[in-house]
Amino acid sequence: MKIAIYPGSFDPITNGHVDIIKRGSKIFDKLYIALSNNVKKQSLFTLEERIELTKGAVANFANVEVIVSENKLTVDFAKSVGASIILRGLRAATDFEFEFTMAMINTKLNSEIETVFLTADNEYMYLSSSTTKEIAKFSGDVSNFVPKDVADALKAKFDD
Repeated sequence: MKIAIYPGSFDPITNGHVDIIKRGSKIFDKLYIALSNNVKKQSLFTLEERIELTKGAVANFANVEVIVSENKLTVDFAKSVGASIILRGLRAATDFEFEFTMAMINTKLNSEIETVFLTADNEYMYLSSSTTKEIAKFSGDVSNFVPKDVADALKAKFDD
């Protein structure tokens, strides 16, 4: 059984993330969406809110499960859930440099864990959670960038 994790903070989950998840769900028998807090960033949504938004966004994928990964190295978390693959999405060359470095580090930490990259669909190459939050903050329409529940949650956050 091919088990993979797709780690990230997903603050919030975007249609680009959902596209990677959809495609990953066709490749792997089981795909865990491993939600965590990014220690380098201040999250807009709480972990609990991100869990609910992510679960809603992936509800149609039978072999995808949202779980929390806190206070562990990604390779250690992967091993703890029986995953041998880390799935990562790539948007541009700048993503590749960072992701390639992380993949090499992860290989040094645990050579049994492989990293698989999926390139973003052209429709989502430019899309990021940070940009989506900025658009929403200034009352822009994010309905093309995130699932409806996420768009509603962003509106509610910034209408307060």
